[in-house]
This record gives sequence, C-alpha cells and structure tokens, in this order.
Amino acid sequence: MKKSILIIIIFFLNLTIKAQTKWFTIYQDSIALMRDANEISEKFKNDVSSFRTDKKFETKTILNTTPYLIFFDGQNRVNIPLWSQVLPELKAFTKEVTGSEEEGKRMFGLFFNGFYLIHEYGHAYQETYDFENSRVSYQNEHLANTIAMLYWRKIGKNKELEQCYELAKKMFVKLLNPVPEGMTKEDYFTKNYEQATQNPFVYAYMQFGQFIEIYENKSLPSFDEFMKLNFQK
Repeated sequence: MKKSILIIIIFFLNLTIKAQTKWFTIYQDSIALMRDANEISEKFKNDVSSFRTDKKFETKTILNTTPYLIFFDGQNRVNIPLWSQVLPELKAFTKEVTGSEEEGKRMFGLFFNGFYLIHEYGHAYQETYDFENSRVSYQNEHLANTIAMLYWRKIGKNKELEQCYELAKKMFVKLLNPVPEGMTKEDYFTKNYEQATQNPFVYAYMQFGQFIEIYENKSLPSFDEFMKLNFQK
C-alpha cells in the first residue's frame, strides 16, 4: 500500500513538473493547454491562500480565444488563447514586432501562453481583495505585472523570464511612443485604456515597457513580501 501511494505521488509530481516545463511555449493541443494552465493556476491559488485565508479567491481558467488574447473578465475567469484560433491580423502583429513568423509564435508562447497567465490572476486577486482600487489603470497593470514577475521568479522561471525580457527589448524599440507631449504615460494609459486595448501596437508599448522596467528593478522584494505588503491583513 505504501509503495502504491508513493507511485501515485510521483505520478502527480511529474505532471506538475511537465506543466511547469512546457509552459511559456506554443500549444497546438487545447487539452494540453488547459491541463497545464489549470495546474499552474491552482498552484498559484494555493500559494497565495496564506495571505488571505477566507477562500474567496475562486478564479478559474477557461479557453476563450478573442482579440484580447488573454484577460480576466471580472466574472472569476481568466480567458486564455490557443494559437491556432488567433485572428490573422494579430498573428501579423506578432510577426511585425518580432521580425519573423517563427519569432512571433515564440513571443506568443512566452507571453500569452506564459507570463500573462499569472498577470491576469494578479488582476483577479486584486479585484477579490482590493475592489475599490481595481479599476483599470496604468498602476493596476503595473501591479499585475509585478505580481507575475515576482511569482515566476519564486517558482524558478528565471530562464523563461530572461527570454521574455530579451524579446521585449527587441520589440519595444520598434514601437512608437503614443504618449502626447505634456502627458505622463501613467495619465495617458489610465485615461485612454479602452482605446489603447484596441490598438495592439499602443497596448504593447505599455505592457512591454512595464515588463522591461519591472524586470530591471533590482530593489523589488520577494513575492511573499510583496503580497504581504499589499494584501495581507
């Protein structure tokens, strides 16, 4: 009996390791995508349960490919995309900002089947426990990106984050600064958030700019320290 239990434990540990290894890549199979996304998101929810123990954080992951690609819908769901279902116009965008079709696919895997899963769970967590301050803004995007960066570091995804960083820098130099003279980027994106999301080049300027800034910030605390500071009561 003990041996059987040990085999079962090893089996589920291997599933977890495989999910964490494959994540940050392109998925061709929607079943594998959802399996791995759920594995990672459940681990995240378990990891943050110590900061607030009321069990109100019940967000789930669903497969729903839209022009927004990956997003928290305010109804306890993080919507994630499958590459084969992405609109041709958005695939063309990934190719243009990265320089090639293959690099565009790699970018999609690194960010949209990778980094941004926890970014969206960061939004969900804030809406659950800090609803009054969870309205869309530059600052809330920065918070979600910081949560994601620190969490991926916590679970050892430094290699993947470095790949995201190098590609983000490569893409960022190709993006025009949409912020009018006399406005701060914080004010511009907060006041024009909905319009920005309609233009992938404008929205990418904000998101990749934030990613680079947060990645390069050597003064950030650990994930646990950051979450305690911002959410623990």
